[in-house]
Amino acid sequence: MKNINVMLVGALTVALSSCGKKDGQDAAQAQGPASYDVVDVPTKVVTSYDEYTTNIEGVVNNEIRAKIQGYITEVYVDEGQFVKAGQPLFKLETNVLSQNADAAKSGISAASANVSAAIANVNAAKANVQAAQVEVNKLIPLVEKNIISNVQLETAKAKLAQAKAAQAQAQAAQAQAQAGQSQAQANYNGAQANVDYSVVRSPISGVLGAINFRQGTLVGPTDPTPMSIVSNTDRVYAYFSMNEKEYLNFISKSEGATLKEKLNNIPPVELILANGEVYPEKGKIQTVTGQIDPVTGSIQFRVQFNNAAKVLANGNSGKIRIPKTFVDAIVVPEAATFEQQGMVYVYKVRNDSAIATPISVKARAENMAIITEGIKKGDKVVAQGVGKLRDKTLIAPKPANFEKIVESTKPIF
Repeated sequence: MKNINVMLVGALTVALSSCGKKDGQDAAQAQGPASYDVVDVPTKVVTSYDEYTTNIEGVVNNEIRAKIQGYITEVYVDEGQFVKAGQPLFKLETNVLSQNADAAKSGISAASANVSAAIANVNAAKANVQAAQVEVNKLIPLVEKNIISNVQLETAKAKLAQAKAAQAQAQAAQAQAQAGQSQAQANYNGAQANVDYSVVRSPISGVLGAINFRQGTLVGPTDPTPMSIVSNTDRVYAYFSMNEKEYLNFISKSEGATLKEKLNNIPPVELILANGEVYPEKGKIQTVTGQIDPVTGSIQFRVQFNNAAKVLANGNSGKIRIPKTFVDAIVVPEAATFEQQGMVYVYKVRNDSAIATPISVKARAENMAIITEGIKKGDKVVAQGVGKLRDKTLIAPKPANFEKIVESTKPIF
């Protein structure tokens, strides 16, 4: 009797469950197909971007190096400071250099004295020559009139020759003394230059980088590491690379007969900073390296940006964004697309059914997909919620505004 009661209870439970399922199915059928936003496929002018990682450098970056060897005694500036061309940055020890300069200066004084003495000797020798010449000139007519003998004239001529020889010797001594003076001056100039080199100055106006050596450090012109770097960042260069395939595609699609013309016709590019913000100044691609790097297989481009506000610093990173404009492009909202087995689809609406339709996407921009194959202008597609659909599902199409759909699905951040 107990077993019969258990069986009756079980049968009653199954019957109630079956009734519940049937009622649920009936309710679902009564509700009808689910409502989905549907948009007409338009054509638009759309700008998309190709992005490339970039590194920023100042237009001019000068290494600061000591021209002489010495210990740093003073550091006059700090890292990140703006310095002017010729401004002192470091001071090196100059005790020995100053002594050498003083000794060289004394050498100039001695050489100058020798030159003065040599000049005096030359002047005296010239006076002797003049006196001897006067004597010869006086005796010549007397000899011609036989008033005196020719012996006296020849003696006077011999004295004149001796005086001229002495003058030549004095002039040679003067030249030697003047050469000594020039050498002494050169020695002094070199010694003084070394003293001047003990003050390390900025070669250009710009921003000072890291200071690699401090007081007490021995530095010299052969050091592998510079004392610092000064960067002129009024304008900066942004360098980015493309692989060989990207480069060939990029150049082939750029207008112009020559590489120079193609580069000139590329529109201004944008710089995306490391924090995601767009740098307010646009840049221009100036040049491209002439060969593919055999190690990386890439080719490098250079973009110039103005940097009057000094927002960009040497060593900044970011992304270069190159615009591409598509005219009369067939577009759908990004939210209307989905991927399956490596292919991209949209749900085209036909007779209130969502038909999974493969498409070819050329680019994605402004939260839209630019389509080249699969749909045409005027087709109706499901605008969003496609993850809940299956092929050939009956839907209740709900006309929606294309722009509002695009705006509503844009990322907030």
